[in-house]
Amino acid sequence: MKKTVLLFIVIFFMQNITAQTTYILCGKLIDTQSGKINTKKTIVVEKNKIIDVMDGYVMPKSGISIDLRDKVVMPGLIDMHVHLEMEYDKNARINEYILNEADIAYNSVKFAKRTLKNGFTTVRDLGGTGVNISLRNAINEGKIPGPRVFTAGSALATTGGHADPTNGSSRKLLGNPGPKEGVVNSVEDAKKAVRQRYKNGADCIKITATGGVLSVAKSGDNPQFTIEEVKAICDMAKDYGMHVAAHAHGDVGMQRAVIGGVKTIEHGTYMGDETMEIMKKHDAYLVPTITAGKEVVAKAKIKGFYPDVVIPKALAVGPQIQGTFARAYKKGVGIAFGTDAGVFKHGANGKEFGFMVEAGMPAIETIQSATITNAKILKMQGEIGQVKKGFFADIIAVNDDPTKNISTMENVVFVMKNGVVYKKQ
Repeated sequence: MKKTVLLFIVIFFMQNITAQTTYILCGKLIDTQSGKINTKKTIVVEKNKIIDVMDGYVMPKSGISIDLRDKVVMPGLIDMHVHLEMEYDKNARINEYILNEADIAYNSVKFAKRTLKNGFTTVRDLGGTGVNISLRNAINEGKIPGPRVFTAGSALATTGGHADPTNGSSRKLLGNPGPKEGVVNSVEDAKKAVRQRYKNGADCIKITATGGVLSVAKSGDNPQFTIEEVKAICDMAKDYGMHVAAHAHGDVGMQRAVIGGVKTIEHGTYMGDETMEIMKKHDAYLVPTITAGKEVVAKAKIKGFYPDVVIPKALAVGPQIQGTFARAYKKGVGIAFGTDAGVFKHGANGKEFGFMVEAGMPAIETIQSATITNAKILKMQGEIGQVKKGFFADIIAVNDDPTKNISTMENVVFVMKNGVVYKKQ
């Protein structure tokens, strides 16, 4: 009898410890749904969820309090275009041949942690070797710190296309990669490649609808899939509960992608007015990646940083991206926040906000694009992207009001993900 009573006491004690309540006192709190900034609020967190958002400062009789009364608080940010397996440098090409999967995995742990600590509590990884799937799993299992990851695994391309993994190899290594490796040359290949990604554990599909900048191939913008192939990919992805993102610089490839069923266009460099109207009609979103565009221009001017075939593409494509974004925004195209981090230093994702504001998007709308818009695309609109009762406790804070000083988004001072504090001044 005594042992039974003691056991009940221990269980009761442990339940109260694990269910400890955290009260976050917010001087200013951004309501991403309304676009308003509220003052003097208290967020109540238990385990990994927000259980209440209260008016005024509520000082707990028990539990933990976090004082952010001199900060501006908002939901954790969502970046829809990152590459957590790598960080491009002058050795990137040779690394493809000398790094083992274990090397890539160890590097990705560092990049994931840095991303999280800079306020991005959720990301969409749009292509690597497939190690990003294991990275996602390790984060979900609490083995390592990092953002919530939705990953495409490895991207899909055509032979010689932007994501053909053998581009630039010697003839001995070119081989004949197919759907398993992500190379598609027919409708049947397209279906098989999507099913393979599903089998591998991907959350979404990424295609390279046109040429690209950093691949060792001549064109940076030519269309690289037929519309029939794109449609087969998108239809199959839908059957498996996945959306499709399309890397695209050239206008023709973009139109094929959107008409074929792609949800997001990445980069969108040479997007024309007709394509913008098509995107609006099909409820597709532009992911601008302005930071990456500026980065490739800067690096192309450093002798020896990129292979010779990359340099003219970088100098041509990079300067166009911000202007295209400005036109698309004014036309009413949906904008989803994404940076292409990995092309530049992970953790510097916050620079994108400033470039978007510079191009004419109001600061509060840039934050909405990185929260409620991206949550909707990920079908997580009832769980992330807002500080609201019942949502995951993904909460960050900055020093200043971003509607008055957008550069504050580059200096996130507090990060909580799933109710766990990862950064606090």
